[in-house]
Amino acid sequence: MPRVLLYYITDRAAFPGDEFARRHTLLAKIDEAARAGIDYIQLREKDLPARDLELLTRAALSAIRDAQLNVQLRTENRQPRTALLINSRIDVALATAADGVHLPANSISPMEVRRIWDSSSRHAAFPDTPGAVISVACHESTDGRGAEAAGADLALFAPVFEKKDAPNTHPAGLDALRRASQHRIPVFALGGVTLENAAACLKAGASGIAGIRLFQDLDIAEVVRRLRG
Repeated sequence: MPRVLLYYITDRAAFPGDEFARRHTLLAKIDEAARAGIDYIQLREKDLPARDLELLTRAALSAIRDAQLNVQLRTENRQPRTALLINSRIDVALATAADGVHLPANSISPMEVRRIWDSSSRHAAFPDTPGAVISVACHESTDGRGAEAAGADLALFAPVFEKKDAPNTHPAGLDALRRASQHRIPVFALGGVTLENAAACLKAGASGIAGIRLFQDLDIAEVVRRLRG
């Protein structure tokens, strides 16, 4: 059975305390996610101005590097690297040497992102570095095909289930997830996904599970163990 891919989306506003405390807690959670072997972390702090987001991104990248070095030294086993993606902000991703970006609905196309990425001074200075990892938002069952054709690497299909904090949203359901997953691009189930219903998403064809509270509110190592067990 293929390894279940996992994608943590951050939301520091959900943590208690002032801005300093929330930032500290978020970085600790990112460290926890990297140690547990989460594949992708999307820094989704859309309210931050560019400079503050850049500083937070650099701190997150440092936390990921330190966590994975610690795991490697402790286990003498190199686990797959955790990739950090920045929501929307290509400029911040390039400036900080993040791994890529997530594109919300109605954003620019992945092909345009690759053009910007490949023409950047960062690419010119380090031409052998990997290209951008690009995930895109999908809300219709046909969006998986469109994301693949547009050159995205990953698709987040949402909402699969009704969300407790957004009862007025209309869940797409497992059948729509199944149709969206019938393409080569990895599709992640997002929206109301829990430890109890994640298996149904994977059975429907999703390559992985994405979430905010699924990772922020629970012990990530236990979540990883159960989802990959």
